[in-house]
Amino acid sequence: MTEPHDDDVPGDLSPTELGMWQAFRIGATYDLSVGNAVLDDPFSPRAWPPERSVRARVVALLLLDGPPALAGRVSALKLRGVQITGTLNLAGGTVSPYVELQGCRFENEVVLPESRFGTLRMVGCAIPRLEAARLHTEGDLHLPRCRVERGVRLTDAQIGTDLLINQIHVRPDRNGRAIVADGLSVAQDLQAELIETYGEFSLRGAKIGVSLNLRGSRLRGAEGRRALNAPQLSVERTLYMTYAWVSDTTGNVAGATPPGGLANFNTPMRGTRIQPFECRGGVRLDDGRFGDAVDFHHARFLLSSERKEELSLRRIVTPELRFNGERPEEGRVVLNGAKVVTLIDLSTSWPGPGGLAMGGFVYENLVPYGHFPLARRLEWVAAATPEFAPEPYERLAAVLRGSGEDADAREVLLAKQRRRRETLPLAAKMWGYLQDWTVAYGYRPGRAALWMAVLWAAGTLAFSRYDPAAIKTDEHPNWNAALYALDLLLPVINLGQDGYWRLTGIWQWASTVLILLGWILATTVAAGASRLLRRS
Repeated sequence: MTEPHDDDVPGDLSPTELGMWQAFRIGATYDLSVGNAVLDDPFSPRAWPPERSVRARVVALLLLDGPPALAGRVSALKLRGVQITGTLNLAGGTVSPYVELQGCRFENEVVLPESRFGTLRMVGCAIPRLEAARLHTEGDLHLPRCRVERGVRLTDAQIGTDLLINQIHVRPDRNGRAIVADGLSVAQDLQAELIETYGEFSLRGAKIGVSLNLRGSRLRGAEGRRALNAPQLSVERTLYMTYAWVSDTTGNVAGATPPGGLANFNTPMRGTRIQPFECRGGVRLDDGRFGDAVDFHHARFLLSSERKEELSLRRIVTPELRFNGERPEEGRVVLNGAKVVTLIDLSTSWPGPGGLAMGGFVYENLVPYGHFPLARRLEWVAAATPEFAPEPYERLAAVLRGSGEDADAREVLLAKQRRRRETLPLAAKMWGYLQDWTVAYGYRPGRAALWMAVLWAAGTLAFSRYDPAAIKTDEHPNWNAALYALDLLLPVINLGQDGYWRLTGIWQWASTVLILLGWILATTVAAGASRLLRRS
């Protein structure tokens, strides 16, 4: 480039570039669009004429070392409908002017590593690739409705306020990654509604200051890659992977997204439809920290069992997990080691046997989203334990007991004993069946009391046909078959009959059996009563 003239305007500028130069000095929008939707479409294969093109090095000169603003004006680069030829390379540079590009085309990748901006907005632009590792902005970074053909790199970028990428379309780089934002730091919201990625979206170790919004987005993993890879993600408020309302008339065209993003309405507006969040490929949120909630309302996870894909929530920590999306037909949902205060779930959202793992999953409250009977809840635990493990049953029982559902808690513990019985040797298994049939492993004390009544009646009837001899002829009460049978059945309590009579033969064996059964059944009744008293 030749040296600038005395008025600071380089001598080799084209008329188009000269117009951009002058617009920059007064902070005006330099608009080269022709007002025709087809001819102004930056994503169309149709070539734009040369008079709509400016060189990337001229743009770089304006941003890095541009002329001063005219008196009473603020310089800014605002382009609309402009094609930028060559490679825009601002690596390591500091850009002070405000930058806003709308509906523009880039011939080559945009290179911004370690550069610094105030605010950078590229709206509805066609970008071959965005390379912006360690980018730093004092304000926003906006990339809504852009299309990027070979991936976006925002590794260790620091965004001073919001990162807005609503409706962006990103195809993968040569490593199968669409958006690489490992170590990203966003001071406020990361708005990513209705985005479409065709490779891995990586947010490893990213930190979001407020909320991460993926409503209505469609993430597709490339071969050998996850759709969303975000271990150790930190979100101060809520991670939304839910549905969004979209317009059937506007679709995802430029101009369809409001500046603040798309709203999540509870009722549809005229001409709109629901688009659920959809993920084709594995999701990894291991060791994530979420200040308010993780929301999967209406989410759809399309996983492959053949490729061993998972929705992995290992060791996440969040006050609330809303698991009420569509049921994954394949793959696994893994909650091992997760810690949740409140689990809000739908009975039809959980996968079947072999598709769920929750060893060490800790939750304190259960809030069913819709009808979720205890039988279905027990199926939920069974699906997570193809091989018997007591922990999920004990956790569920503790949560139910803590919410006052003591009867349901006993049913869960009974189901645990029945599952455990299937793992025992034959002799222990038969003993388990006997315990279940007689006293339900002690979790139905009413049944034990009924058995005691039956045994008392049977003992009374049997002993009424027997007239035993007294041990001491001068020291004994009158023989009472009913009191004697009850005295044998009730341990500890002395009703004044036991110990005075000499039983022989089969009657001695009958009394011994009643004593043993009395101890077993009375202990069961006492245990059940103590549990009820503790609840009271």
